[in-house]
Amino acid sequence: CHPVPKPESRMEVCDLSPCPPRWKVTPAGPCSSNCGLGLAVQLVTCVQIRQGKEILLEERLCPVAEKPLTSVPCVIRMCSYEWSFSEWTECSTSCGNGIQTRQDFCLNPLTRKHVNPIFCRHFPKAIVVRGCSAGPCPEQAVGTRSHGAELQTVTPAAPLTTAATAKEARYKDLDLPPSAVPAVPQEQTKTGGGEEDTTKKVEIGVCGKLFLNATGVINMTGVESSDCTVAIGRPLREEITVSILESSLNCSAGEVVLFSGRMMWRTGCRKLPLSLINSRTNTLIVKQRVLLPGNGVILQYNSRTATKKYYQDCDKQLFGPQGEIVNPVQLPDQRQEVVCRTFINVAPRYRIAIRALYIDLGNESNQTHFNYILVRDVSTMKTMVFHGKQQFFWQSTGSQAEIEFHE
Repeated sequence: CHPVPKPESRMEVCDLSPCPPRWKVTPAGPCSSNCGLGLAVQLVTCVQIRQGKEILLEERLCPVAEKPLTSVPCVIRMCSYEWSFSEWTECSTSCGNGIQTRQDFCLNPLTRKHVNPIFCRHFPKAIVVRGCSAGPCPEQAVGTRSHGAELQTVTPAAPLTTAATAKEARYKDLDLPPSAVPAVPQEQTKTGGGEEDTTKKVEIGVCGKLFLNATGVINMTGVESSDCTVAIGRPLREEITVSILESSLNCSAGEVVLFSGRMMWRTGCRKLPLSLINSRTNTLIVKQRVLLPGNGVILQYNSRTATKKYYQDCDKQLFGPQGEIVNPVQLPDQRQEVVCRTFINVAPRYRIAIRALYIDLGNESNQTHFNYILVRDVSTMKTMVFHGKQQFFWQSTGSQAEIEFHE
């Protein structure tokens, strides 16, 4: 710097006031898909720098409008496998409305050979059931309504008894699944000789039921079936803990109990009493397999506020035997999440059917991979994706389903 004059060295006081709160984003986690399009979750926290140190603050202290997304799209690589389909079958009816089906295959695009479907499980699959119309039936009168394919025929139930009618009226407005409503025993019937036949009393056990109370005891001992499944459900924001009060399982014979939730999976037999199982989410399924009648477990469950947030603000949970799903969900602070989910859980003895009444995902000729509805069958982890204005009908193989609305 010579011959430029050197300025004098001097000390100045720094501004020690804390910096305003800001959002901090950690690197995104692993992609939700092994290949193709998926979602990566990133941790977003509110922090403040005080005297050179980073301090964690409550989220409400940071500007809500500037909060970064907690889920971002990610693409690992192009998928090496893809779904392929057979031709549609003929309409199931010769006249009127019916259904068409087709078979799905997981295909290696290089060899064009069928492979195990597990290779395609992370890739969206198109519908395999659709409605069709074979024209009006001859006996149909002109002007009768035909507003689309009715894909299910409902058999009228037998007339309700007086007790059952009273029970139905009592639980009509609670939106509870049938398994959560107390059973009404049938009245004793007379045999041909005029004596009361007590063997025809109906006594419903715990197997196949859904428990929705905040706490309870479930006795799975003495059930007649070798396989017994129960489900426990609570609202979002809660998690379930289960403790085993008693166990008479014969471990050496292979008797076992399984606990499964959306974020946990655990089996056990030995040292079960006093052990504690945490579902980490608001639902839990307990499956028991015994060989000898009378064996089983007695468990007590409780619910509490979840220690970690496992859901988004726009997510919904449905337990009832029927319900309506509407998207998009408008949040109080006018935010709209990128992906909103609806979780559906029914009693293990039942299955789920979803019928799309109205869909508008934009112009069908200009579909994008970011604009679709994804339906997941939790028991098989198979997914199906619907685009455009396709009014679909979907059925589960188990008692749990999830729907994701993308964009």
